[in-house]
Amino acid sequence: MNVNAPTEEKSNDSKDSFYEDLEQVFDHFPDYHMTILLGDFYSKLGREDILKLTIGNDSLRHATNDNGVSIVNYAT
Repeated sequence: MNVNAPTEEKSNDSKDSFYEDLEQVFDHFPDYHMTILLGDFYSKLGREDILKLTIGNDSLRHATNDNGVSIVNYAT
């Protein structure tokens, strides 16, 4: 699946609606061991300790933006 998420400047309601819609679409996909999601999430993932289990030890960014938090929360 390929998506284009709302930008960081969009309202929280708009971003929340996007992730709710995305979840509903994924609920209708057949169950597999892996799901691949591609797209532009306008997210920045930083080096916070809480993210290391999800993205590993290395990141180009120092801090995570709101869209980064949203995609990590969705993915876990």
